[in-house]
Amino acid sequence: MTDAYIIGAGQSDFGSFPSESYRSLFDDAFDEAIESVDSDFDTDRIDEAFLGTLGVGGRQLGLSGPAVTEHLGLHGIPTTRVENACAASGYALRQAVMAVRSGMVDVALAGGYEVMTDMSGDHTKWWLGVSGETEWERLSGTTFAGVYAQMASAYMREYEATKEDISRVAVKNHANGAQNPHAQLGFECSLEDAMNAPDVAAPLNLYHCCPTTDGASAVLVASEDAARELSDAPVRVAGAGAASGRVGLFQRDSLTSIPASETAAERAYDEAGIRPDDLDFAEVHDCFAIAELAAYEDLGFCDRGEAPRLLREGVTDPDGKLPVNTSGGLKSKGHPIGATGTGQVVEAFSQLRGNAHVQVDDPKVGLTHNVGGSGGGVTVHVFERIDGGEL
Repeated sequence: MTDAYIIGAGQSDFGSFPSESYRSLFDDAFDEAIESVDSDFDTDRIDEAFLGTLGVGGRQLGLSGPAVTEHLGLHGIPTTRVENACAASGYALRQAVMAVRSGMVDVALAGGYEVMTDMSGDHTKWWLGVSGETEWERLSGTTFAGVYAQMASAYMREYEATKEDISRVAVKNHANGAQNPHAQLGFECSLEDAMNAPDVAAPLNLYHCCPTTDGASAVLVASEDAARELSDAPVRVAGAGAASGRVGLFQRDSLTSIPASETAAERAYDEAGIRPDDLDFAEVHDCFAIAELAAYEDLGFCDRGEAPRLLREGVTDPDGKLPVNTSGGLKSKGHPIGATGTGQVVEAFSQLRGNAHVQVDDPKVGLTHNVGGSGGGVTVHVFERIDGGEL
């Protein structure tokens, strides 16, 4: 089995773009990915594509993947549309890595896209809701924010966490996102702002919730031979973990963790031959501020109930021991559902090649964590810098 390497990664701007389509947004991401390859890259080298999207709004629910690759001029390549809610492109990347490792393809394209801002708030809530447990949660009135609000309430009660603890996630991620030109909410916020914003679903307020977003991201995955030929500094996919979990909160034993995250992380760590202490940075799925706290614990960054301490002590700041969400995370950068997973990989690729907007000091190993819904599907990938570019 050959190793798989990232040789290029790019994204569109994330935000609200009434004049853009899912195809044009992916075009922007694809162009940036191609430009990031060290050599002159011929797109004829791409053997297969795996593209993630939920299809918010019902646009082109069938065959949107081939619609994108044909638009790009990748005529005739096998293209698979992947749907796993917010983890769609995390799973698309996993499929691309598996295809390369198997030897079936030499270069694969993984990515995702979503257009979310061209409909009413009520319609947006409905489309977000289809990623949750429909029969017993959504049809009884629970919103996506409401599900995570239940998790936040349980966490605050069980571990005596405070609204200030949750708000520190927003402050950190907005500070990072303010330096990311692709970010949708590229501005800083104070702790006072984050604590006193209007409620969305108590105890979560506006600053605790990611925005709805239009955007796309693209990643080029190559075999060892192709990476050696095409890249001066490829990034190795050292571990690829994934897991499924209960879609509905009412089916779980605990509301303060996402078991699929823990399982996917263990699989990724084992495959990469590392432990959480070996990580130099992480991009985690902070669709709501409470989700970042849960991720710290599910991914093994700290013990249960200790996540607020990491924020208070600056451990996850850019200059801390384990920087988290230097891109701004979903909270500031934005959350175009199908594009989020590979969007995280864009940041990991930039960090490990030393050209991120908020650059970590000399990182060698990084992680991305992508969650579908409230934890029904999760991917965790570990990436490793190849020192000296030697494979």
